Amino acid sequence: MTSFRLYLLGLLALFGAYVALEYYRPKPLDWRPTLSNADKIPYGTYALFDVLPQLLGTNAVESVRLPVFNQLFGEDDPERAAENRAAADSLETDNSTEALPKPKPSAALPPLPQRPATYLFINTNFEASRLEQAALLAFAAAGNDVFIAAERLERPWLDTLGVRLLDADSAAVPGLRAPDSVRVQFVAPELAGAALRLPAGAASGRLALRDGRPGTTLATDAQGQAVLLRLALGRGHVYLCTVPLAFGNYFVLPPRQRQFALAALSYLPAGRPVWWDEYQKQGRVGEQSVLRVVFGQPSLRTAYYLLWATALLFILVEARRRQRIIPVLRPLPNTTLLFTRTVAGLYRQGRNHQRIAEKKTALFLDYLRTRFQEPAPDLGEEAFRERLSQKSGVPRPRLDELVRLINFARTAPAVTDRELLTLSRAIHDFKREAS
Repeated sequence: MTSFRLYLLGLLALFGAYVALEYYRPKPLDWRPTLSNADKIPYGTYALFDVLPQLLGTNAVESVRLPVFNQLFGEDDPERAAENRAAADSLETDNSTEALPKPKPSAALPPLPQRPATYLFINTNFEASRLEQAALLAFAAAGNDVFIAAERLERPWLDTLGVRLLDADSAAVPGLRAPDSVRVQFVAPELAGAALRLPAGAASGRLALRDGRPGTTLATDAQGQAVLLRLALGRGHVYLCTVPLAFGNYFVLPPRQRQFALAALSYLPAGRPVWWDEYQKQGRVGEQSVLRVVFGQPSLRTAYYLLWATALLFILVEARRRQRIIPVLRPLPNTTLLFTRTVAGLYRQGRNHQRIAEKKTALFLDYLRTRFQEPAPDLGEEAFRERLSQKSGVPRPRLDELVRLINFARTAPAVTDRELLTLSRAIHDFKREAS
């Protein structure tokens, strides 16, 4: 038993050590390019979002979790909401590319915020509906800036801006193996030290202006293909960048590599409020919850809490009111008669009732002891029979006959049915007269 306990304790110790090892083992790095300001993984943007107020000289850096149109024109003002619906109906009736507004404020859109601001998008993929594209164009044309860093940009959006998205050259020299890294650098000579080398998979897109479209190339790769463009729209600008991973924690935290991201954002005007878009990466606040609509309305939220409180109260009251069901116990059946019949049947199988006669005689003698207070009845004693006749009131001849039958049952080797019946009737008659 002792060895078994030691063996069991050894197994438990090994299991505990394994659990502790798995719990405290360093987690592997998550290399997913989330580019979210809430992620501290290599390709998150927590570090850049933290240093952005100091870089742009403003304390108004806001993480936005709303669609573009709602952020620009408001979603809580009833009058603006009505104007937004009218603008949406007027802008989305035509599916042609020519229906997109020119880079100036559209008459179909509600008034823009008066204070100039910067809208910053750093995503792996930038998506915008026709209404959101028109809103961003109007926002930029009104004197604001839009900075978009994404590997994949939608073609309708690029066609509106007069920009093409090209694939990077597969190799610097034809016939050689494709390079595993790409060097991106700024065109301005004073920013020559802000070059950055990226993995080839992180810089797969290049930008090119269409014929006659004005724009400024700010950064290129080693072959001179643009990776960062600035487009003038009215009084504002739109910046397009195809290397969003350069703004991730992996390239922002090291001092030598952070210069590219900081230099790219230094083109934005300082002192303005900055809207950092997280809607396209994290969605609305609470959007992952199935009860977001309930929690978004005070009345529904109150009703939800009341429902749970009522359910809990009902459970407590109902549990106290109801008791455990008491099972019904059926009375035990009286099997005495059945047992007697079974035993009698066993006695009758041999056709010899001598043992039954002995039992009846023994019971009769016990009856005499308890009924007439005779501790040791002796049927062969003359005085006893005389005394019994006087106590019971049974005549002496009948008592002598009963004694004769009892003596016969005791000494006979076999007792027939008739003899047993005669003895039983004699005992029965005696008890009846004695009572």
